[in-house]
Amino acid sequence: MTILWSTLVIGGISLVFGVILALASKYLVVQEDPRIDAVAKMLPQYNCGACGTPGCHAFAVEIVAGRAGTVKRCKPGKMETTYIPIVEYLKQHPNPDGTPVNIKI
Repeated sequence: MTILWSTLVIGGISLVFGVILALASKYLVVQEDPRIDAVAKMLPQYNCGACGTPGCHAFAVEIVAGRAGTVKRCKPGKMETTYIPIVEYLKQHPNPDGTPVNIKI
């Protein structure tokens, strides 16, 4: 009888925590700007850190936020395949309020 009660108690606790986690994943989700993923895919994906950030995704966050200053901080990037496409993409996709992203080649 002790084993049955302990199994029921642990199962009940697991069920309660499972419901809490399911609700938390639904209501506490963080929306990320879709431009970040698009810019990150245009970067070379070396994650070398030569730009001063921990990886390409972090550099893409800085680019979209307008804090990177210049795209040329990406050392392995090339003018035709990396820098120009990113700047052109951000010209076509401005900030949500309509202001352009402050980024240079």
